[in-house]
Amino acid sequence: MPEATLPASDFRKGTRMATLLAAGSALLALLSGLAQVMGGVGYRLHWWGVGGGIQTVGIATLAAVAAGVIALAALLMAYLAGARGRMGIAAIGLVLATVIAAPPLLLYRQAGRLPSIHDISTDTDNPPRFAAIVPLRQGAPNSLEYSADEAAKQKAGYPDIAPAVLDVPPARAFDLADQAARAMGWDIVSVSPPDLRIEATATTLLFGFKDDVVVRITPAPNGSRVDVRSVSRVGQSDVGTNARRIRAFMKKLDDLNHGGTGSA
Repeated sequence: MPEATLPASDFRKGTRMATLLAAGSALLALLSGLAQVMGGVGYRLHWWGVGGGIQTVGIATLAAVAAGVIALAALLMAYLAGARGRMGIAAIGLVLATVIAAPPLLLYRQAGRLPSIHDISTDTDNPPRFAAIVPLRQGAPNSLEYSADEAAKQKAGYPDIAPAVLDVPPARAFDLADQAARAMGWDIVSVSPPDLRIEATATTLLFGFKDDVVVRITPAPNGSRVDVRSVSRVGQSDVGTNARRIRAFMKKLDDLNHGGTGSA
């Protein structure tokens, strides 16, 4: 029995539809990525508040998911029509949609699993105090008051956050902490050798959120103890940002203490 083939008119229709869907998915994915960026840019330019920016990113993410679904449909249609070139366009659309949708979707998933807090400290009993940073936080929605409720949530959500103990004198630990803070790319606000305290501000990439950091050095048996506290100025939940920042700082500090390279 001869192999069945699509009529020429059906083949052309299938190819055209696959082309439209493939190109449309790629365009929608690109527009979704642009909208995500604009969510943060609009907040930085004061076009809208935090809620508006986050909502913009959320809608853009849903659009990217839709682009992925369209790309899959285009891929299937192009395969059935034997249009290999259109399959390549559809595959590009699918990759773009995945790359654009995946990060915020993972972030939203994390938000549901992590504690809704924005103040993380390696010392939950006696958190490091800010001094020079305080005037810079005037009008910030989040205060610098540390509560027992936050401490309990942190211990449950981030049990690994703990102080670093270095086998060097406090003055040397302070120098290493200063190098690590600068290597993190933070804006250094205050360096106080007499108080063994460093204060800085970190700025998030997309929205430009300001999070304040204080590093405190205290003498410890056979060395020094380094405590870090990172506090967001806005937002009830930091989605793990402050904890990740402290972990990264501690890793950099450890590398410097053991002879690793770090830019000052």
